[in-house]
Amino acid sequence: MKVLVIGGGGREHALVWKIAQSPKVKKVFCAPGNAGISDLAECVPIAAGDLQGLLDFARRRKIDLTVVGPEGPLSEGIVDLFEREGLRIFGASRRAAEIESSKSFAKALLDQYRIPTAKGRSFRSFTQAERYLRKLGVPVVVKADGLAAGKGVIVCATEAQAMAALKRIMVKREFGEAGNQVVIEECLKGEEASFLAFTDGKTVLPMPSSQDHKAIYDDDRGPNTGGMGAYSPAPVVDRLMHRKIMSEVMLPTVKAMAAEGRPYKGVLYAGLMIDRDQLRVLEFNGRFGDPEAQPLLMRIKSDIVPIMEAVIDGRLDQCRLEIDDRASVCVVMSSAGYPGSYPKGLPIKGLDAAKKIQDVVVFHAGTKHAKRAVVTDGGRVLGVTALGDTVADAIAKAYEAVGKIRWEGAYCRRDIGQKALKRLSQAPAVGIVMGSDSDLPVMEEAAAMLKKFGIPFEMTVASAHRSPERAMAFAAGACERGMKIIIAGAGHAAHLAGVLAAHTILPVIGVPIDSSSLQGLDSLLSTVQMPPGIPVATMALGKSGARNAGIFAAQMLALSDPGVAAAIHRFKKGMATEVERKAEKLKDYR
Repeated sequence: MKVLVIGGGGREHALVWKIAQSPKVKKVFCAPGNAGISDLAECVPIAAGDLQGLLDFARRRKIDLTVVGPEGPLSEGIVDLFEREGLRIFGASRRAAEIESSKSFAKALLDQYRIPTAKGRSFRSFTQAERYLRKLGVPVVVKADGLAAGKGVIVCATEAQAMAALKRIMVKREFGEAGNQVVIEECLKGEEASFLAFTDGKTVLPMPSSQDHKAIYDDDRGPNTGGMGAYSPAPVVDRLMHRKIMSEVMLPTVKAMAAEGRPYKGVLYAGLMIDRDQLRVLEFNGRFGDPEAQPLLMRIKSDIVPIMEAVIDGRLDQCRLEIDDRASVCVVMSSAGYPGSYPKGLPIKGLDAAKKIQDVVVFHAGTKHAKRAVVTDGGRVLGVTALGDTVADAIAKAYEAVGKIRWEGAYCRRDIGQKALKRLSQAPAVGIVMGSDSDLPVMEEAAAMLKKFGIPFEMTVASAHRSPERAMAFAAGACERGMKIIIAGAGHAAHLAGVLAAHTILPVIGVPIDSSSLQGLDSLLSTVQMPPGIPVATMALGKSGARNAGIFAAQMLALSDPGVAAAIHRFKKGMATEVERKAEKLKDYR
């Protein structure tokens, strides 16, 4: 196959690097490419926005597959153009790409199909936008409607900042036509995550989770950029949250786009805000993120060319992704002055030394050749990306490689991946133990409640009968590891809760599970009938019991944790409000 990749940044270098590994691919072209890409592909001097020039080249060179990197050509309809000419191209159609190119469209879609997002509205009138902004209050987020290279989203802590942002977008027109409309939203709290998936308009095949770092300075300070680094996986997206994202965001969005007559094919990127067990969509992108593509493509072991072909042909349900278990971190090196004005043409040294570090790839974003040297040619210059057995290992390798590279004014953030390390270092307050992994669907209900209250937990399998030493060791070491409570769930006549209680001074909550012909009565009796001196707080059978176990654990922790106590008060108030809502619906029933 002959493959054409459109674009010339770090994302496109990563795509070329991955595509060139495919045994199906004979030759890779990249338009326009950059200095790093030229080591792997033939760079063609055609701008990514020159749709006719790209079409003519693809026809002339008989390109078998075109892969679109940046959002610009997608929003201008390059996929529609190529498909009309009978050429195979991977990416979203113009109407589907509006999910990124028009924040107003995305906002309306989310609201119409009840996909969780921030409260907000779109405006064409400055006066109406100003009035709504003052009504909504601060903090607030002001967004240019159209494409703005990742810089059209302004988070405002004060009303003065919000008014200034509104004027920048709608009056001064700093973002050009992207500011024809503006979206004003409440400012959400939590931790951001990026969730990308392949989709053929029906099937959604998720990639690993990742997290971007938008702000220019450490600790997320300063103006937004296109992205100063990323890592994968993102611990904030655990197994429970992954399932929630798929069921509440990704699948409903693909179905919504199909219902709107805009079937979505390509890569769908959801930018999310996650707060405990809640998630909201911040934005959608209609392609691979940059710099998320770099760590993601380092972790994807599968050949992505057949996957892209399956997306085009509508048979993605036949595909699977093989993922490297290791973590990956990308640190972006930028020019002095970015995201404002910056110099170009500065010689870059140390690239060969960085390349020698095992499991490190230096992806070029803004570089070119000049007089036999590689020089800077953009704001974001390099994406130094590393694999490691842990996030900490990957961070260390990436920054080791960064230390080998230099040019005048080179800059990078020094805290890429620190949120992951902080989250991974949290000691679990609750241990959840189950007798078999078949009990997981039940015990996840306990985990979900702990997540709602922001309580860190650990989950494992240990059988009172098949692995008694493991169960006893877990119980004996739980207190030393910082745990305060153990929740134990088991089916049949298992004695897991009792065994754990016998080997710890921590309170143990038992969850009997219905997994036998006795409909759980055996499990219930073996959990509740503890001998004197070995107490177990026994919950109801099954999922409702597991939920109550999570709540009960939270209530015990709330005695010494005001934050958990406040969360429980909100939870109970929410339950009462829901009862009132249901009662209101029935008040006129006759």
